[in-house]
Amino acid sequence: MSFTDFSKVETLQKLNAFLADKSYIEGTSASQADVTVYKAFQQAYPDFARWFNHIAARSEEFSSFPAASASTSAPAAEAEEDDDEVDLFGSDDEEADEEAEKIKAQRVADYQARKANKPAKPAAKSIVTLDVKPWDDETDLEQMTANVKAIEIEGLTWGAHQFIPIGFGIKKLQINCVVEDDKVPMDDLQQAIEDDDDHVQSTDVAAMQKL
Repeated sequence: MSFTDFSKVETLQKLNAFLADKSYIEGTSASQADVTVYKAFQQAYPDFARWFNHIAARSEEFSSFPAASASTSAPAAEAEEDDDEVDLFGSDDEEADEEAEKIKAQRVADYQARKANKPAKPAAKSIVTLDVKPWDDETDLEQMTANVKAIEIEGLTWGAHQFIPIGFGIKKLQINCVVEDDKVPMDDLQQAIEDDDDHVQSTDVAAMQKL
């Protein structure tokens, strides 16, 4: 069962009901499914997850805190009501609002600092092997290769190449490259190679592997 869209309150409710008689998302031990749900919740509610983890880690201190009782809470409530009646100008409320704004501003500043110091994720890359087919056996393969390697795109690095016979005296160029997935669409790269229509008949992706 999938619990990943925590933008919906219904997902929280369903997850809570699902865990009523279970300790894990799948099976009888922690698995990748638990990690996936935890990370999805953490991304949806980063401040709540931080607070909850912080308080849970200090749970052994709870026993040292004085418990609230009805006898102490009732006079406190009455005192608050008396204060409200006396405070005609609301000065305490104004000070509380100012303090709340300061705390909010500090939390925002702390969040921005954590975000700025968070290390950037490395760019996703792939190793790609391309087959580049010439028109015929009279095509200048060396020039075709030079034209291919002359293509420059941000996030593209050319690697080794070789010529492979495909029949009737014709050889194709097989060339490797490393691409950043977000910066080098394969369709655009193949089109750039095929624009050399004096030498290139067609291109194919022979292999692709994520780094």
